[in-house]
Amino acid sequence: MWADINDLRDFYASPLGCLVCRVLRQHVRTLWPDVRGERVLGVGFATPFLSQFQEEAEQVAAVMSPTQGAMRWPVGEPGLVTLADDGALPFQDRLFDRIVLVHSLESSANFRDLLRECWRVLVDGGRLMVIVPNRRGMWARIERTPFAYGRPYSMNQLSRLLRDAFFMPVEKSTALFFPPLWWPLFASWTLVVERIGRRFLPTIAGVNLMEATKQIYSAPPQAATARRLKDYVLVPGNAAPARTANRLIAR
Repeated sequence: MWADINDLRDFYASPLGCLVCRVLRQHVRTLWPDVRGERVLGVGFATPFLSQFQEEAEQVAAVMSPTQGAMRWPVGEPGLVTLADDGALPFQDRLFDRIVLVHSLESSANFRDLLRECWRVLVDGGRLMVIVPNRRGMWARIERTPFAYGRPYSMNQLSRLLRDAFFMPVEKSTALFFPPLWWPLFASWTLVVERIGRRFLPTIAGVNLMEATKQIYSAPPQAATARRLKDYVLVPGNAAPARTANRLIAR
């Protein structure tokens, strides 16, 4: 299954995966042009999109699911990855300014708990960005990429899901209009194809991106927020993340 960490790692190391990463990173940066002094969390397999914020944000961290597995990141530096269940993120309330969910929501067995936890650890007025496969796109139908697995969403479905989780959608975008296969010519024409697709054929995009803000006048059920920090598990054999996670929790 593409939910496996090894498959995700290998995909993003391939030429097609590198192209996908370049396109989606550009979308993320367009929506979040400045994160100076902020704390950024990636949930799922978000590390390919977090590296652009490392030198800019005050703190960058990543959470991966036990069902997916975890890998050390960044390579050669103190680890910033924590392994935790979707319904029990190992952080205190209102800690992060921004959260990006990628390869997470569509494959989570507890996606409602996951969104409640994201709401809990976001600061008041914090931003959540969700990247999911588009239900109408070809990337959700061809099983050679990780976007073909899990539950794809239309924009309307994603908007309703976020509103139900006490988020207010504020921005939306679409991406991946080229076919899910590698052809060297795509590397040169990707940006042109993306611009044309967003303008004339947005409904056939491979992925939907939506940014939402935390509604501070609503609150999830108390049972969903009463989580114990001792339940989280760090990546085995990785001492550095422990210091990082403890520093985050303590602040």
